[in-house]
Amino acid sequence: MDGSETFISHLIELRDRLLKAAIAWIVLFIALFPFANDLYTVLAQPMLAKLPQGGQMIATEVVTPFFVPIKVAMMTAFLGALPVILYQMWAFVAPGLYAHERKFILPLVLVSLVLFALGMAFAYFLVFPVVFGFIIGVAPQGVAVMTDINKYLDFVLTLFLAFGLTFEVPIVVIALALMGIVEVEKFREARPYVIVGAFVIAAIVTPPDVISQFMLAVPLWLLYELGVVVAGWLVRRRPAAQAEEEPYQPLTGDEMDAELDRIEEERKKLG
Repeated sequence: MDGSETFISHLIELRDRLLKAAIAWIVLFIALFPFANDLYTVLAQPMLAKLPQGGQMIATEVVTPFFVPIKVAMMTAFLGALPVILYQMWAFVAPGLYAHERKFILPLVLVSLVLFALGMAFAYFLVFPVVFGFIIGVAPQGVAVMTDINKYLDFVLTLFLAFGLTFEVPIVVIALALMGIVEVEKFREARPYVIVGAFVIAAIVTPPDVISQFMLAVPLWLLYELGVVVAGWLVRRRPAAQAEEEPYQPLTGDEMDAELDRIEEERKKLG
């Protein structure tokens, strides 16, 4: 098979995969569009629950009451379509991976998706009530807290991202250890710096109250420790034959053609 034809076929496949992922996102967004206001109400519930009786949120721009719920519906649809999106990404790259690489990457992708969702749930159910209770509690007497819905959305998305990425720390540690980029012992030696860095990050991302900072910094540190433990166990358990891979040897022209044919055949089977 000619190299240029193979490259074009990969571009076509990439286009098809992206199109399928986009369709899944759009279809789910259309399904959620009628419930956009309800989705925003659910998102705003931690704040609304802490407001004094009769308190409410406000919109300071003309189009904000329309666009903010739409944004929430789009983001919810993206999260709902994420399994399909990740599958399309996996189906595109899988034919070019070796068997042991597939066994290594696919579980990490699936676990990272679950951990990110757990991070968002941790923020919504545990952190938001504490943060909003603190913010409203320290408001001066006579000041009515009426948050703009667009600024509220930006704030909660920042915390969702912060806690979602925090829960990805074990995956990063495990991946770096299994790929041999960082030795497990180096992770153990870096523990003091990680603890300090966790509290610095928490001080930057969270509001200026000690409780919410601890609620980000402590899980980040504990998840790092979990990643180090799991990485050490996996590295010790890895077969010696896989740990000591043969040095890379350039492929000959015939070997390259055979490899391209193999990738194309596997792509058709997945496709």
